[in-house]
Amino acid sequence: MTYGKNVSISRQAAYQRNRNVITISASKAGLGPVSNAIVLILVMCLLGLMYLTQITKTNALGYQVSNLTSTQTQLKEEYDSLEVESVSLQSLNRVGNSTVAQNMTQVTPTAIVSN
Repeated sequence: MTYGKNVSISRQAAYQRNRNVITISASKAGLGPVSNAIVLILVMCLLGLMYLTQITKTNALGYQVSNLTSTQTQLKEEYDSLEVESVSLQSLNRVGNSTVAQNMTQVTPTAIVSN
């Protein structure tokens, strides 16, 4: 076999039926390593900003919740004291209107002790 015969056989093999003569390769355009690093840094900065905004919102809501909790505690204490006062006033009315209290007589002081 000579050089000419080898070349002609390879050309014949390329031009057979149902074979592609031209190979199409898609050139994939990508980002370089510097661009990838910049994009990664920007994404990390955005994630950091989102984290900080969420933390500040949580802290602000925490202050509101603590203020509302202290207000609720104060109102519960006030309610309890008013309830006790209401019960004591109602008991004085009940004692005054009872039949035992109405059957009692008024006592007048007979003498005053002085020092």
